[in-house]
Amino acid sequence: MIMFVWSYPEASGVGPVTWVDTDLLLKLETCSGRARHNHGEAYTSALIELGWSEAGKEHIAIELVDCARWYVTGESSGKDSFTLWVIVPFTLTTVLYWTFGGFYLFMDITEKPAFLRKYKVQPGTNEPVEDEKLRKLLITVLFNQFGIGLPMATLNWTVMRERSLGPVELYPTPIRILFDLVVCLLLQEIGFYYSHRLLHHRLLYKIIHKKHHEWTSPIAISAMYCHPIEHVFSNLMPPFLGLYVMRSHPATAWIWFSIAILATLNDHSDYHFPLLPSPEAHDFHHLKFNNCFGVIGLLDWLHGTDKMFRASRAFDRHKISLTVASQREKFPDIVKKSL
Repeated sequence: MIMFVWSYPEASGVGPVTWVDTDLLLKLETCSGRARHNHGEAYTSALIELGWSEAGKEHIAIELVDCARWYVTGESSGKDSFTLWVIVPFTLTTVLYWTFGGFYLFMDITEKPAFLRKYKVQPGTNEPVEDEKLRKLLITVLFNQFGIGLPMATLNWTVMRERSLGPVELYPTPIRILFDLVVCLLLQEIGFYYSHRLLHHRLLYKIIHKKHHEWTSPIAISAMYCHPIEHVFSNLMPPFLGLYVMRSHPATAWIWFSIAILATLNDHSDYHFPLLPSPEAHDFHHLKFNNCFGVIGLLDWLHGTDKMFRASRAFDRHKISLTVASQREKFPDIVKKSL
């Protein structure tokens, strides 16, 4: 059995720490590797120097010791993982949803500002939104957010707590965050596409997915208007897959969930604004039901479930607009001439 006694500056407010573990050397080496990766040239190996005299090394010392504490005891230096995995992402996504969704909702209710109406994907729809339909939507969305989303976030926390690569104080590098985000996007495409297609099966569509398709011309906040079963298996689980596989840091989750919530608001907004990603594909799905099941279109292309969309005028508009002219102005509907 190997025993290590670590001491570091009193200025840190933490006294000597002792751990006992048969393979502690390997674990501490992992910690030192993470610190070296995070701090580059500022790193000094704690396995060689057991004391630090330079003030600049104090933070690294604390980080290494906290990392070792986490590996041995499973505890970090006071950071609340429940807050980082549940409270922060839930609050962040809820605020984003109602802030940006509220902006779109204001336009749908008031039909103002008038100069933005030209960016509607389906002109003449939801002008304005029906009061009873909106009331029903708000009740459903709030239930899904608080009654389904919050418990699911808690479940995610219990899962990720076991899969964490280290204490939350060790933030990932920008490259690692970017790589995790790419994996999250690809796994979300897989999870959402196949769960979404399954929901369109005739046995499931009527009892589950039909609720979401009550909005043939969607509005932004209708993104979460769905049956609770759909919300769990098609809305919440697919975005979580990449974080689980990559054992991502909570900070990566915050970024990813923010991207995902803003993307789904845009997809359901029925507005194709300049410089924003195109919502044409998902809007077409709401209009026609049997095309464009995915998020980024990769699996729709692979399975040929976007053929009707590609043959439509909506596909011509399906690009990021770089001008103030609307996509409908640049690609007007083709009127068939009668003989």
